[in-house]
Amino acid sequence: MKSIRFGIIGLGLMGREFASACARWLHLPNMEVRPEIIAVCDTNIENAEWFRAICPSVKHVFTSYTDVLSCDDVDAVYCAVPHNLHAKMYCETIRAGKHLLGEKPFGIDLAANEQINAAIAENPHVLVRCSSQFPFTPAMQYICDMLEGGAFGRIIEVESGFLHSSDLNPEKPINWKRILAYNGEYGCMGDLGMHPCHVPFRAGFIPRNVRAVLSNIVTERPDASGRRVPCETWDNATLFCETTDPATGGAFPMTLKMQRIAPGETNTWYFHVRGTEASDRFTTKNINAVEILTYDGSRQNWETVEVGHATAFPSITGGIFEFGFSDAILQMWAGFLYELHHGKPIKKFAGCVTPEEAALSHRLFTAALKSYASATVEPVSSSPKE
Repeated sequence: MKSIRFGIIGLGLMGREFASACARWLHLPNMEVRPEIIAVCDTNIENAEWFRAICPSVKHVFTSYTDVLSCDDVDAVYCAVPHNLHAKMYCETIRAGKHLLGEKPFGIDLAANEQINAAIAENPHVLVRCSSQFPFTPAMQYICDMLEGGAFGRIIEVESGFLHSSDLNPEKPINWKRILAYNGEYGCMGDLGMHPCHVPFRAGFIPRNVRAVLSNIVTERPDASGRRVPCETWDNATLFCETTDPATGGAFPMTLKMQRIAPGETNTWYFHVRGTEASDRFTTKNINAVEILTYDGSRQNWETVEVGHATAFPSITGGIFEFGFSDAILQMWAGFLYELHHGKPIKKFAGCVTPEEAALSHRLFTAALKSYASATVEPVSSSPKE
């Protein structure tokens, strides 16, 4: 089996999830390629000790990301750092010839994203993708197969959202995601928005325009010393878009929701399509099941399909068992490694977010900021040149 030697820049929560996925690679018996963590990097050297203890493959521990990029042992990089660092670190990674899986939103703003895309254009031999594990859920793959097969008929409406309650407690200390200089003006859109956007964008549902409603609900939080400081970024966002189904040419409304303060939720993704021939209801609250309504011209009956552990990349896990967050992370990494090894995704909806899709999210979120500021419906350009 071929090994791709990775360096991790940023050893927080998602860096640890990647390490866990590497340790579980034996769950994917059909893979011809595997990741091997060779180097880790964080400004806080204590974070590296966890990796050194559980990853026997780690040879290098760095405090400067440039050391990772200059390390000949490293083939590819996973970079999970605050948004204000994306443009600099991603561009330098790409220009160093390292394949890159980066975190959302691929730049703190549109200008930063354009810098990253310029580096990608200069280095077409480097595979660059954005992290988003949502579509790898088996029930979501079931819905994606329906989308690809035209099973919904003419699309009437789409709603996609990512809701969680990580900031529900107003006494939770402030972190970088609530500070404008680190997170950017997008707020929750930059932090969460790629999750609800990933499948619609891959399906070709390109927003023509947007009317945005943004909310800053908890305006102050305690800092590390207990002093109350301003929360500068948006907690919640609802984007009302008009888009077109490329299969039929029909226009329809699409609603995208991103909420960091969502009572009753923990970490919920959902995706609903309503069509003339079929509709779906899916939420990760019931992760193994998708509700499907088919319409034959008379009766309207909802049925529940128990999808089970029917993953895009076959697993040793039995098909009757439940799928979870760590499984989605493992499948996402399989998608990245498969594309790196084979030159293309295993199928349309089992690939990581592309730079083009990340760029579209920036154009949408930039238009959403303008929409909310002026209380207007704003056009969303379909390409960077428009």
